[in-house]
Amino acid sequence: MTQASTTQFASITWRGRTVQIEHQWIGVERSAAPLIVFLHEGLGSVAMWKDFPERLCAAAGVRGLVFSRPAYGRSTPREADETWDVDFMHRQAHEVLPAFFEALGITEGPWLLGHSDGGSIALLYAARFPEAVRGLVLMAPHIFVEDVTITNIEIARDAYRSTDLPAKLGRYHDDADSAFWGWNRIWLHPPFRQWNIEAEIGAIRAPVLAIQGVDDEYGTLEQIRGIARRVPGTQLLELPACGHSPHRDQPEAVIAVATDFISIPRSA
Repeated sequence: MTQASTTQFASITWRGRTVQIEHQWIGVERSAAPLIVFLHEGLGSVAMWKDFPERLCAAAGVRGLVFSRPAYGRSTPREADETWDVDFMHRQAHEVLPAFFEALGITEGPWLLGHSDGGSIALLYAARFPEAVRGLVLMAPHIFVEDVTITNIEIARDAYRSTDLPAKLGRYHDDADSAFWGWNRIWLHPPFRQWNIEAEIGAIRAPVLAIQGVDDEYGTLEQIRGIARRVPGTQLLELPACGHSPHRDQPEAVIAVATDFISIPRSA
């Protein structure tokens, strides 16, 4: 995010305590325009989006809201003894997002743009609250657990223990350990191998654009193709020469297709 964006904090009550949520608004001068809420990846934060949200919002002529989920960025870290369970993305979608929207007074359904875990959270929110979402733009979302995902998360664990990865993540998180281990341990928790949201997402009624890199190291194209089978009318974009982060590897292509998708006139 650029320095022109002002970081703010919203208070919510979650898991029995007060949690501060770091967030930034984009394009507030476009007060009548639709709103896109950006949901970051498993190790993401407000800062890790860099300038992509501003570029997309400017191209699409919309407002944006970027935030760091609890334990990420400058939001309240996990408590020392706090562990997440298999339902951690459900809890983000069904508890954190509604509380956050209420704290900010967001009553009109936004667009949700989610990357990786953030894409899964967007799907879960849209399935639980089908009338509260204008549409979904998903980049490399997960709907079930694959071997390739676990293998590369194991590699990330080893890198965190043996390289300067903690210092690099520390540029984007007040507590890098909180962010990394909260994500890594639950994905490598054996019961999480059974995590699957394919049946749930069939309740989604909003338009969906699902984007994934052909060279995604954290999942196969079956992730977005599975969404298309469950949610009729889903538009797919499979990007060559692209890994797990389409907005970093192919930003121009993502911005172009997302802008067109958001701009399509749809009946109320």
